[in-house]
Formats: sequence, structure tokens, C-alpha cells
Amino acid sequence: MKKLFTAQELAEMLNLSVETIWRYTRQKKIPTIELGEKQYRYEKEAVLAALAGGNLSVKEEGHVYAKQGNYTYEDYLKLPEEPGYRFEILEGFLVKEPSPSMHHQRLSRELGRRLMTFFDNYDPEGELFFAPLDVTLNISNVVQPDILFISGARREIMRQERIDGPCDLVVEIMSPTNRRKDRLRKMEIYRKAGIPHYWIVDPEEDTLETFRLKDGSYTLVFAGGPGDKFTHPDFPGLALDLDRVFHRPVFE
Repeated sequence: MKKLFTAQELAEMLNLSVETIWRYTRQKKIPTIELGEKQYRYEKEAVLAALAGGNLSVKEEGHVYAKQGNYTYEDYLKLPEEPGYRFEILEGFLVKEPSPSMHHQRLSRELGRRLMTFFDNYDPEGELFFAPLDVTLNISNVVQPDILFISGARREIMRQERIDGPCDLVVEIMSPTNRRKDRLRKMEIYRKAGIPHYWIVDPEEDTLETFRLKDGSYTLVFAGGPGDKFTHPDFPGLALDLDRVFHRPVFE
């Protein structure tokens, strides 16, 4: 049986953006295997044959992807703005993604509202921030977490234009087009940076997973969704109404 690849994996192999892979998918210019609603997999050989036969370019135009693996924060600052997209650098690789969806923003708002109420009492000197805000973990890792918290004891990492160093808590709301990035690539980057708490929100599965750094590795502390009671030993008294956090209005 031939190996199947996700859109992100295929994009990396072909030196294309994920947006290009999705565009070709919507336009039916490349063969796909549909696993479910908006869940696709690809056979590399079949895609290459389609690209060659259809005279489609397998390289991006412009300079954006010209030096993958070698991007730095200085390069990041020189990137031209593109309305509707946001950029990050992960281990020297430039990642370009569409702006978040409405449901993504609702999740960020509802979860952030509850975290802000909690931290205002738990650590009044700390601050909660929302994307877009650059966090420079090192020269080749520039991220924009959906939600992040800086404790009052670590305010020295705050700069006027960015956060320069590891936050105390990072929350990522997974993108439906790039789930592997948050669950694997970013988790490893945050682990290496020594970020104590990493939380992943899955908008498709309506789940929240909280990880705590222990002995150099992330361990799962909580996993649940609507109907589950949230508890976390490091944040006593934090009450998250997950039914409300994951609520979807009827008109959706």
C-alpha cells in the first residue's frame, strides 16, 4: 500500500506552501483521497504526475520560500505584509498561514476571557496576550501563539515590539490545514525553549489538552471538552466552562 501524505507533508516535500496545495485541491488539479469532510490525503507520485502533466509549477514564486531552513528573526522583520496571512519561523523554516476563522477567534475569546479573570487574581503582575504578537525564542524560532501568559516574575522578557524569551503558558488553537504543526513541530520547539505549560485546543474535535513540562518532557495533565470538568494542579481555582468555550452558535 502506497504511503499517504497530509497537505503539510506534501507541501514540505514539494517546497510549496500549504495554501498552494489546498488551492490545487479545491481546483481539482491534483488527485486526492478524501477521508472525511475536508480531510484529504495525497499520494506523492500521483501528485507529481498531475503537476507535470498539467504544467503546474512545483516552486513558489517570489523570495518568501527561497531560503527555507535558514530564516532568522532579521529575515522575518523584512517580510512584506500580506493581508489575510500571518507568518512564523519554525527552526529556520518560514510558515505562512491564512488568518484565523471565526470559530477559531470565538475559541480564543472565550478561553482567553476566563484565563484573564483567573490570572488577574492569581498573578496580578502577570499579563495575558493574544495573537498577533511575536515571541522570539531564539534566532530561528519566531512564533505567534494564539494566547500566551507572562508571569509577574518574568516581565523582563517583554519588549515594546515583542516577547523575547519563553512564556509561562502558551495556548495554540489548531488550524484545520496544519494540525501537525501545533501537535508536533511547535510542541518540540516549546519543549526545547523550556516553556512550562503548553495547551492545545482542537476546534474540530472540541477538545482541550494541557501539557506540563516535567524532567525535560511534556506530560499530559488534562484532556477533555464539553461536559468535562477542568482541573489543573498548577492552577488551583481555575474554572473553565468548556461547554461555553466550545459553544457553536446555531447559525453555524
